[in-house]
Amino acid sequence: MSSLWLMLWSAAAAAHEVTPTIGDFVTRDGILTLDLRMNVEAFVAGIDLDGMANTNDSALSDAYDGLRVLEPEALGPEVRAFVEAWLPQLSVEANGPVALRLDRVEIPVVGNPDLPRASHLFFTGVVPDGARTLVLRWPDGAGDIVLRQQGVEAPYTGYLEGGAVTEPIPLAGGAARGGWQTLAAYIPVGFDHILPKGLDHILFVLGLFFLSTRLAPLIWQVSAFTLAHTVTLALGALGIVSIPGSIVEPLIAASIVYVAVENLFAKGLSPWRPVVIFGFGLLHGLGFASVLEEFGLPAGQFVPALIGFNVGVELGQLTVIAIAFLAVGAWFGTKPWYRVRIAMPASVGIATVGAYWFLERVFF
Repeated sequence: MSSLWLMLWSAAAAAHEVTPTIGDFVTRDGILTLDLRMNVEAFVAGIDLDGMANTNDSALSDAYDGLRVLEPEALGPEVRAFVEAWLPQLSVEANGPVALRLDRVEIPVVGNPDLPRASHLFFTGVVPDGARTLVLRWPDGAGDIVLRQQGVEAPYTGYLEGGAVTEPIPLAGGAARGGWQTLAAYIPVGFDHILPKGLDHILFVLGLFFLSTRLAPLIWQVSAFTLAHTVTLALGALGIVSIPGSIVEPLIAASIVYVAVENLFAKGLSPWRPVVIFGFGLLHGLGFASVLEEFGLPAGQFVPALIGFNVGVELGQLTVIAIAFLAVGAWFGTKPWYRVRIAMPASVGIATVGAYWFLERVFF
């Protein structure tokens, strides 16, 4: 059980989730302009972001944390020094190589150092005459990027991992994916937001799992949660409902505390629990919507992208439940001591982490 507590407390300390870079590019009058919105401190610290969910897992996390508290005028020179060494790895071809140069850097003032700071790096390059397509290679170790074409009809939108290369992108537009392609492309985005990056959502789902080993209570809870977050995910992505993250994130942490604490006193599904879970699902849906807002949904393919993201989220949640069942439920769920020795201590650990996050998100 000590190992379970260690795992849960490690989750509490994981406040530095890795976010993808957002790259917007446009070509006009023979000039390519590329705007990279990125967690630049992680790059400057030298962290290999490929496959990493949290910067705390890196041996360079202390250097990263030190950079996060620097004001823009202090961080700027370090960013420019980093770009000078890193830029040759960012390869762009358009009927020949496109030599990029850094035009300017925009770094926000220091806010909450526990949250990623989104800085903008602006690059320009001359596109060779006669170029009709563009190919970009995202550097190894740079993590994921959402690459979006601007200023054309049916623009390209792609999700690349470190070291990946785009297909040839028509400079005049027309590379927008079809509905099924878009749906398929956004499934891994939704899944990735649960596993491995959605620690708060993972703990909430585990709180649902540890209420009872019976299948019926779990189905009722997951169904209520799924229906609710689907509604607010759609409303949030459409811009109909918008609540600041400063309100949503603490309430998500509070929802984790609630389900875990109720597990300690309820031996089965109460009549009101699915209703409460539905309410909390509305909050989690707004959290998911904030992720889609960062990525941006492709024009003309809003519905397929939204469905794909939601399918990915559901697959991630079901995977969490399956792992929990295979790890403890299948082996110990029928034991008379399961609730006292496993479910209740696990719920205490989950509640502790949720309370820590709530205090952190409200007061720090």
